[in-house]
Amino acid sequence: MTQDTLVILDFGSQYTQLITRLVRDQSVFCQQLPWNANQSTVVDLNPRGIILSGGPASIYMDDAPTLPHYLLDLGVPLLGICYGMQALTHALNGEVIPSTDKEYGKSALEVSKENLLIPEGTHVAWMSHGDRIKTLPPGFVSLAKTENSPLAAMGDPTRQFYGVQFHPEVKHTPIGEEIVRNFLFDICCVNPRWTPESIIDQSIDQIKNQVGPSRVLSAASGGVDSSVATALVFKAIGTQLESVFVDTGLLRKDEQEQVILSFQESLGMPLHTIQAADLFFQDLKGITDPEQKRSKIGNRFIRIFEEQARALDHPDFLVQGTIYPDVVESYSADRVHTETIKTHHNVGGLPEEMDFKLVEPLRYLFKDEVRKIGKALGLPDSLVWRQPFPGPGLAIRCLGEVTQERVERLRAADNIFITELEKADLIRTSENSSIQGTSQCFAVLLPVKTVGVMGDQRTYEDVIALRAVTTDDFMTADWSRLPAELLARISNRVVNEVPGVNRVVYDITSKPPGTIEWE
Repeated sequence: MTQDTLVILDFGSQYTQLITRLVRDQSVFCQQLPWNANQSTVVDLNPRGIILSGGPASIYMDDAPTLPHYLLDLGVPLLGICYGMQALTHALNGEVIPSTDKEYGKSALEVSKENLLIPEGTHVAWMSHGDRIKTLPPGFVSLAKTENSPLAAMGDPTRQFYGVQFHPEVKHTPIGEEIVRNFLFDICCVNPRWTPESIIDQSIDQIKNQVGPSRVLSAASGGVDSSVATALVFKAIGTQLESVFVDTGLLRKDEQEQVILSFQESLGMPLHTIQAADLFFQDLKGITDPEQKRSKIGNRFIRIFEEQARALDHPDFLVQGTIYPDVVESYSADRVHTETIKTHHNVGGLPEEMDFKLVEPLRYLFKDEVRKIGKALGLPDSLVWRQPFPGPGLAIRCLGEVTQERVERLRAADNIFITELEKADLIRTSENSSIQGTSQCFAVLLPVKTVGVMGDQRTYEDVIALRAVTTDDFMTADWSRLPAELLARISNRVVNEVPGVNRVVYDITSKPPGTIEWE
């Protein structure tokens, strides 16, 4: 890496990625690693600073994750957040104890001592902890306090070690971004060089080094992630790349035609199209568990690409549009110490044995970073801001067993929903869009039936749930406040135009606690 690098060590928090986002938003590159990553892995990154995340454990328990002691001798600034502060305290011979007054939610943070990290004054800070610092380590001074945490922040300016008991990474701490900036620029003295242009240049170099003169196959879905990944690889190696699109039978209405047109007109490259709906429906017969669905679909994708590779002179590499949220929410080698939320078909759903080596140039990028790269590569807004669509397609929006009949029902309802939102100009279509509508929207077919009445006759039919969210990074999201009149019109159309549906509901769950997708 030519730019300055920050390392974030993950102690098991589900929100470690929010720290990563805050750092990236300052145009600073950071690498997120598990707390017990190999020393050489961390040292080889030559970090300018290290942030220690929160976590669910108590540092005084026998099996609790502890701070690797080599970090204390690297000579770089450290910032511990919540559990990270407690781990730092414990490692430096301070004392952490259970708190009789636990803190969850907003607290008044009083900062009375001038320091480089936190601005002086009284601020709102978000707390989420059941333990507290009783005794500071030697060399540290208290920087802030709350009503229930007399040692809510600490610092050792000589060694540039700092800790905060609250969470600056969440929006509920208004000064959180300022704290992160202060750590980056005033304490670590990093240079902000993590830009779309630098990402593209480094990605091209990495792709060339990885594949050499080998042929490469791209798994193109037509979505923004696979399209940007394909465009990056195409820019790096040109005609060494062959792109394949698989029609799984699980696509949205008119998806295949749109994908083919996008690749031919926007990327200027041919696309091999494979019709494989029968194979996917056969694999999914009788399957209702979402993890099994993803595994079946991931396996079938790979087998199809392997077969296609034999017809294309056996390319050694396969391009995938895997992005960072896929990695964070899935079980993968670099996230083994956090809870698996769901297995993405292109991460944990891949078969253990396959003929390809993977090329994943977007693996550690967030959705908004991917879109910025797409724009920098010259891709049109119609492609860069296309509605996100999961690799498993409608299979994970068709809850319960996936059959052609149920998918057709879902596809019809989904098309009505999207069409009405487009008419109402409530789908974000560019970076500069003033629309405060939806970042992602879709229909879900539920595996339940409800009683209804149509034409004075009793019905017992399926339920469609509508999901629309607003988000920038897709790691957190808020449900979209769509107009009631619009929802009423959509519901009326679905019930009247989609056979087998007699009820429509709207999902008003944010992420967290829910995920954007239902499965």
